[in-house]
Amino acid sequence: MSEIENLEIELMEKALKLAALRKAQTPVAIGDYEFETLAGKARLSGLFASREQLLVIHNMGQGCRYCTLWADGLNGILPHLEDAMSVVLASKDPPETQRRLAQDRGWRFRMASHGGGAYMDEQCKMAGYENCPGAAVYELHDGRIMRRGRTAFGPGDLYSPMWHLLALGGVGQDEWTPQFHYWRRPQKMDDGGDNLKD
Repeated sequence: MSEIENLEIELMEKALKLAALRKAQTPVAIGDYEFETLAGKARLSGLFASREQLLVIHNMGQGCRYCTLWADGLNGILPHLEDAMSVVLASKDPPETQRRLAQDRGWRFRMASHGGGAYMDEQCKMAGYENCPGAAVYELHDGRIMRRGRTAFGPGDLYSPMWHLLALGGVGQDEWTPQFHYWRRPQKMDDGGDNLKD
């Protein structure tokens, strides 16, 4: 086997070890944070929606192209995730801004705004970031909310295949940046191009 094939096997084995360590870790009790949704105020406990586990995707908000890339990818597997647990995408943006972005992207997530408050301060601070993109899974135990695990998102992580597929083509993380939209004006518009917004 080549060095690349050996390293791929090693990475898969390490991912399995990481999953086992996460499963064995002791959950941490946290507070019942308040969020804003389009329907009004909501508590973290209410976001479980009658499920035992809740995945909260930490999104930095409408101004982050990288967070948009991760959410675009996770949106594709949302039905599979929701079969296992409740899922909410949370950011500091107000609910109306979240909904506009979700509609523009075709996201089907339930959305909740932490408004940059206590939830962000206590659950999203990681790796030197005040508002770190990532995810956390919470569980309900005897009326208490427990954080089962959390992680940060970033180029090359386990949560977006984009970087690994680019690497197959020799494209480095510093050579490509996600964009909100990729449409480019053709040299010739067959419809004449009137009223075209770039």
